[in-house]
Amino acid sequence: MVYEMRTYTLHPGKVAEFETLIEREALPHLTKYASLVGWWSTEIGPLNQVVHLWAYEDLGERERARQRQGEDATLAAFRPKAQALVVSQESKILVPSSFSPLQ
Repeated sequence: MVYEMRTYTLHPGKVAEFETLIEREALPHLTKYASLVGWWSTEIGPLNQVVHLWAYEDLGERERARQRQGEDATLAAFRPKAQALVVSQESKILVPSSFSPLQ
């Protein structure tokens, strides 16, 4: 199992709008391609950020899922709306340790 942690920094005050947009327009489509482990917004530290964690069997599955997301017409129409709220984004691939409960 591998996990992708994505962190989006949003324009100030746009977290609620971004999360509503994701929940209504993107999440039903994104979850066809990957398993959402969790979604958070920051309260302390860097503000105006959302962090989400996605699970994949391996990097090959992630690559195939990302390709299918890129070909999804609904997600293609959604992207410009979301991108207008995003300042920057970061993606990390996390591999669980042998003792991690998230195997």
